[in-house]
Amino acid sequence: MPCYALLIEYDGAPFVGWQRQENGLSVQEVIESAAARLNGGVPPASVAAGRTDAGVHAEGQVAQIEIAADLPPERLREALNFHTRPHPVAVLRAARAPAGWSARFSATMRGYRYRILNRPARPALDRGRVWHVPRPLDAEAMHRAAQALLGRHDFSAYRAAACQARSALRTLDRLEVSRLGEEVVVRAEARSFLHHQVRNMVGTLVEVGLGKRPVSWPRAVLDGRDRARAGPTAPAEGLVLAFVRYAEALDWR
Repeated sequence: MPCYALLIEYDGAPFVGWQRQENGLSVQEVIESAAARLNGGVPPASVAAGRTDAGVHAEGQVAQIEIAADLPPERLREALNFHTRPHPVAVLRAARAPAGWSARFSATMRGYRYRILNRPARPALDRGRVWHVPRPLDAEAMHRAAQALLGRHDFSAYRAAACQARSALRTLDRLEVSRLGEEVVVRAEARSFLHHQVRNMVGTLVEVGLGKRPVSWPRAVLDGRDRARAGPTAPAEGLVLAFVRYAEALDWR
């Protein structure tokens, strides 16, 4: 059967995450149910580049799926978007996947963006899309602290207790904090991340931004390899899977 790559965006608020679960609706279930209409009624299995958690959004998620119908990518995109309605999930582009390509294992870089609304008033238009921190944050101090986390390290202190990765070793290529008006934006890039790694790093950096901890503290937490010493896990709603990159060129339609 033809294998396709899908570039997907979604609002994570109404879902239990990307992956199918028994306790609610997942993005994976929405995509596979839509694809079943093109696969003789049988939901085909899909694989995503990142298993986003409940409440986490995506504007650049990539998934692969095999269906019986041999359709041009643009037709597949249109059909899936028709059948995913009214859920907040959209297939932006589709492509025929190269032989041996994997949405998960062929990825060479993943990028996340975390938005913090840093003002006294709570969000109205961006409700559910940002973490509201009413007290002033020192974004420059957060950025300086973030630079000490770059490189290849054991990120045990920043992984979730339920993380199933065999090793906590990861190479963090980018962790940038900047202020854009009333927003503090954190951008993180790596080939792969541990479960909750980005949210745990953001929660720790916010402690620095609030002046509760020194700039040197996030690195000390990293070196200590103890999750209990790090800051809180930042809320899911501020996190977006921004992009996934591959060595192979995909002919997106």
